[in-house]
Amino acid sequence: MNWRGMIGFTGAIAFAGHAPAHAENILLSNDDGLTSNVVALYQALTAAGHDVIVSIPCANQSGMGTAFAFRARMGQLSKPCRNLAGREGDPAAGPVTRPELERDYFYVNGTPVMATLYGLDVLSVSRWGRAPDLVLSGPNEGQNVGPIVLNSGTVSNAQYAALRGVSAIAISAGMDTADDDGLANPKSRAVAALATRLVDHLKGKARGGSLLPQGIALNVNFPNDLAAPRWRSSRIGTYNSYIVRFVHNAQEGDAGDPHITVAMNQTPPTAQQAQDEAIVYRKDIAVSTMQAGYDAGDTSADRWLERVLSGL
Repeated sequence: MNWRGMIGFTGAIAFAGHAPAHAENILLSNDDGLTSNVVALYQALTAAGHDVIVSIPCANQSGMGTAFAFRARMGQLSKPCRNLAGREGDPAAGPVTRPELERDYFYVNGTPVMATLYGLDVLSVSRWGRAPDLVLSGPNEGQNVGPIVLNSGTVSNAQYAALRGVSAIAISAGMDTADDDGLANPKSRAVAALATRLVDHLKGKARGGSLLPQGIALNVNFPNDLAAPRWRSSRIGTYNSYIVRFVHNAQEGDAGDPHITVAMNQTPPTAQQAQDEAIVYRKDIAVSTMQAGYDAGDTSADRWLERVLSGL
């Protein structure tokens, strides 16, 4: 059976029950650092009975993708982490020092993938003696839809975990879920409740097995309006919500040093792009499958390559 049909994403949010069949061991990471979103999701998951470790980058690392520093000595923190996850002079990786978040929260003075690896290689082994059952990355402050997923630390965390053989889901929400003052944005709690419902629904459908098929990860994007979204299967597709351009000096009236600009795409989608996540997320919860890594995962592609290479 097609696993999309088995899970049944499309339709109103009406998953049965919130209590999982049994607790999952979950590693929660992101690319934004200590945020209202990650705190809310931790609280929702633990309230549902799951065992959760949080491993996040010290600073906001949006757009860093799969980057990490090979063999670099990270040293002590030269300045505080975002929202005082760590303080100046603290170790490069360790427990969050913000008093109310000391339990289960850890930071890394590095990129998103480095924080995820810290969770997989150190924290999970120490806590559970093995890899987690699930890696959740996010919820990101801002949706990750279309080609920009290649730059996303949120998505890269899920990709890395999937390539390690761990079920993984990247989660993103609106920019208005941020709250650096109190880490308690109401929209963060709404997103967290829905994300936890998805985890428990997947768990129920898995019937004791892996939450996701081997080599498959999910990219989940919540709309800005959370009043009554539906869960809808989508695809990463070709529609690009964000126009990313390199600007050199005063090119096209933009003064300053060379830099990257990001603007929203105002071009309407084609009929063929209607199921692209960059369109679906505008009203509903877009759930897209991702192949782990760059393997085409398609026997027709393999046959094409064999024909092309024949006689080379």
